Amino acid sequence: MPALLLRGVVKRFGSLTAVDGLDLDVPQGVVLGLLGPNGAGKSTTMRMLTAQSLADEGQIRILGHEVPAESKWVRARMGVVPQHDNLDEELTVEQNLRMFSYLYRVPRHRRREAIARAMRLAQLSDRGATQVDDLSGGMRRRLLIVRALLHRPELVLMDEPTVGLDPQVRQDLWGVISALREEGVTVLMSTHYIEEAERLSDEVALMAGGRIVERGAPADLVATYAGTTVEEYQPGPEGTSAFEALVHGHGFTTRRTGTTVSVLRAEKLPDSLRDRLGVPQRRAANLEDVFVTLTGETVE
Repeated sequence: MPALLLRGVVKRFGSLTAVDGLDLDVPQGVVLGLLGPNGAGKSTTMRMLTAQSLADEGQIRILGHEVPAESKWVRARMGVVPQHDNLDEELTVEQNLRMFSYLYRVPRHRRREAIARAMRLAQLSDRGATQVDDLSGGMRRRLLIVRALLHRPELVLMDEPTVGLDPQVRQDLWGVISALREEGVTVLMSTHYIEEAERLSDEVALMAGGRIVERGAPADLVATYAGTTVEEYQPGPEGTSAFEALVHGHGFTTRRTGTTVSVLRAEKLPDSLRDRLGVPQRRAANLEDVFVTLTGETVE
């Protein structure tokens, strides 16, 4: 039984179709990154999974339970990390966790251990008596994540867990998510950060226009669609379109990156063609190359 199963899910807001026939299944025990630009339908999907928004069409099953009909049972087995901070700023770290231990119905004999474990995961063991309003942004975000883990959920939903944070703080939070993987917890994480999806996810589902356009292990997707090397060229006097036509005529894929044109799978370019293209800047292929190739859209 998959941890998550969505079939033909549609969500409309007036004339806008935010989620358009979404099919997705997430096996138990994996970290799946839902990667896409703003407006792809990621947050709308998360709201439907938590029954904050109801699908217009389709089926949603979480841990074997229908949503929204059996949402009560789902919430008892699932943890949710919202995109926006909703911590109680007037309470301390420990008080925030204790309050949610009651809401999650953590048994009394387990509460002390559950709170201590959460603070260890968040690297906040020495901050239990600190008022939330006095925490840094990174500390608050770590607390927000571990708050959802107090009842040891089988599935954790994370909606843009590191949005708006600086790179150093983001990497600190990656450690918390990696710890969940080691414990065998299923994680569905929506993000628009390429590096985050590549580093943390066992699999990535690329989302655009309200549906999944491709899915697989990050390394496999890069190897299939972008190869190992990308070469960036500055088109000559003939212009960008003529440059792209030349490359496409030899069976290679390109993407525009500012004023340059990137050639994918460049490790297979014949010398006769490379000599006609000019002197490139070389880099390793990445997941963004795959996403742009498949959707024509960009992500941060």
